[in-house]
Amino acid sequence: MNSRPRDPHPTRSPQPPVQVAPAGADWLASASPFPRSVLALWSDNPRTTLVLPCGRAFDVIGVPSLFGRRMLDRLWSAGPGSGPVAAQQGRLLLFAAPGTAQRLPALLRWEEWARAIPPLLCLGTGDAVTVPPLYPPDETEPTPPTARWVVAPDVRHPWLPGPDTLLWACVRTARSGLKHTDFLSTGSGC
Repeated sequence: MNSRPRDPHPTRSPQPPVQVAPAGADWLASASPFPRSVLALWSDNPRTTLVLPCGRAFDVIGVPSLFGRRMLDRLWSAGPGSGPVAAQQGRLLLFAAPGTAQRLPALLRWEEWARAIPPLLCLGTGDAVTVPPLYPPDETEPTPPTARWVVAPDVRHPWLPGPDTLLWACVRTARSGLKHTDFLSTGSGC
């Protein structure tokens, strides 16, 4: 008989680190007016974070982490899935079709559940986003990364959700009983 009490909180196995495929790196670099320079920087050091412009290859919708995780669960369980997603400073960054950052706020204003949706950060034409490194840090890094891929780009032309898909996910998540006061929201709304 084992006299040691059973641990009520067994340790979870860590999720494997997510890294960007070469075709995904090509896609990210295509957002820049100088894609070859971006690829050269990443070729020298794939653990470099870079700032890329939005509006050309993608827009980015930032949501507080908890709401974003539940949106992702909804997108993958009952919807079409998601495009690339990054985690950064308490937010999930959902990469979306160009034009989404402009259209989504207008759609939300018409939605009755809009008050239950936390403030979104919408980055489109004229904005830029810091993208996580292509490869996660190795085990020798002294501190955890400030940005990482949750769903890394793995193809040259990834599917990107549009404003209608993200509106659907926001509303379904809000309807599931979540209130915007349940989230740590930083930044201004769209």
